[in-house]
Amino acid sequence: MKCSRCQHENPGDAVFCEECGSRLEGACPGCGTANRLDVKFCKKCGQSVAARPPAATAVKFPPPASYTPKHLAEKILTSKSALEGERKLVTVLFADLKGSMELLADRDPEEARKILDPVLERMMEAVHRYEGTVNQVMGDGIMALFGAPLAHEDHAVRACYAALRMQESVKQYADEVRRSHGAVVKIRVGMNSGEVVVRSIGSDLRMDYTAVGQTTHLAARMEQMAMPGSVLLTADALRLAEGFVEVKPLGPVNVKGLSEPVEVFDLEAVGAFRTRFDRSRARGLSAFVGRDREMAALDAALERARSGSGQVVGVAAEAGTGKSRMCAEFVESCRARGVPILEGRGVAHGKTIPMLPMLEMWRAFYEIGDGDGPETTRAKIADRLLLMDESFREVLPFVFDLFGVPDPANPSSAIDPEQRQKRIHGVLKRILHDPAYGGLRVILLEDLHWFDGASDAYLETTVDSVPATRDLLLVTFRPEYQAPWMQRPYYQQLSRQPLDPARSCAISSGRIRASRRCPRSSTRAPRAIRSSSRRWCSRSWRAVSWQEGGAPTSWRRRSRRCRCRPAFKPSCRRASIGCRSSRSSCSRPPR
Repeated sequence: MKCSRCQHENPGDAVFCEECGSRLEGACPGCGTANRLDVKFCKKCGQSVAARPPAATAVKFPPPASYTPKHLAEKILTSKSALEGERKLVTVLFADLKGSMELLADRDPEEARKILDPVLERMMEAVHRYEGTVNQVMGDGIMALFGAPLAHEDHAVRACYAALRMQESVKQYADEVRRSHGAVVKIRVGMNSGEVVVRSIGSDLRMDYTAVGQTTHLAARMEQMAMPGSVLLTADALRLAEGFVEVKPLGPVNVKGLSEPVEVFDLEAVGAFRTRFDRSRARGLSAFVGRDREMAALDAALERARSGSGQVVGVAAEAGTGKSRMCAEFVESCRARGVPILEGRGVAHGKTIPMLPMLEMWRAFYEIGDGDGPETTRAKIADRLLLMDESFREVLPFVFDLFGVPDPANPSSAIDPEQRQKRIHGVLKRILHDPAYGGLRVILLEDLHWFDGASDAYLETTVDSVPATRDLLLVTFRPEYQAPWMQRPYYQQLSRQPLDPARSCAISSGRIRASRRCPRSSTRAPRAIRSSSRRWCSRSWRAVSWQEGGAPTSWRRRSRRCRCRPAFKPSCRRASIGCRSSRSSCSRPPR
């Protein structure tokens, strides 16, 4: 018998799925006797169990194509030929409504659907917001994949953010249900990261895949073990999202079907990290070398802005060539000189979140902290704006809406979205031209290639305003990003190139010497490092040092010729240096 949740084939006498643990029986609507899901009549009373009242069996979310957003569906269908047959590292997420049978048992089928459907809609909205795909919709829950069929290097982070969002949105909906129906609505979520092989993707977006190891099984078990209102994840998922989320360790837990206990963690909140550079900074940065020309150009642009001619400087380069590191060094030098800084950055999942990078920048401008509630946020915004100009009072409701803290006592008026956007842009433009502040300021906006449409529109407004200010607007993006404002005469673009071999050696040698594990004579970097970028230099060093612990003993034992560079000549083609495998990661260390 095939499980309706994970599509695993089970023996005929199974009561629960061997892969995901789901029940394979359904209750008779007449007498309540448990029957196989593939039978048509109850074995005890003879009543039909295949035919249900139309309202109860109406399937609101049949094939994935019917509930997948159009922009995601186009991406999937465009790339499906390249995905089929691929081994992918993904994060599997299961979510369901706890106690749905008890919740819906005594209710009219139509009333039951009115309670259940909004829960499923909120689950799917959270998944699609972070570009995951809902592979299956069960009666009271969903199964979603992050990392396939749409490839994302931060799939585990996206899954965690989606889980937190669906818990928050369902919690708000549960308050409405409790008041209107007297029912308690709580969901539980579980996730795990591992490998799957994508077998095929149908025209209706239904994906057929094979899990490698216990990938799907563990995710389903995490969901079943989770308390209502909580999110559980495995150590494999946490390892990929560490620092981006806050968790509480629950210790080793015995899982049915596995011989060894599994480390389980309770997902609590979003972590301190926002980008990969934040993680690199926490681990410790390598020496900053080889960017004297670019730093001199930035200092010259800063002096032109100081003299009253606002400047826009763009740093264009491929991923991993050190755009963020160079901007961080420049920003820190500006802070040391007392120059105010405003920062905002795009994130990989941010294209579906309007104004996300701009809101980050303006939250810093208004000194709004992560722990500030709606009332505190509104007070900080109002105090700053009204201090500038009392006429801002009439647009405060629109600014509150932009920050997601609407004022119940003074809601904004209903106007055309385009007019609303123009009004907000006008407010922000006036803030940049505040006569009370005529000093030098640096505005850093990173990763423009991940900006949403609204942020792009506001960025153009900001660029147009820069010449009349003393601002230096510093932006970073990948070479494929293009915008009309790049033709402005006050715009300057810096193109980054990979480090030359000598400077690459300097970075690698510095990390090796700092470890105190190799002699000072070991200054020659591996070929993959000498010909690559700053990120690869750091990754190559982590391959050598195995983070803080140094190369494992078994590696050192294999390296007979050179005891100081055990991983410099990897024979494994799947090693992190020069990896050419289609696999997203390799658990086998370089030899």
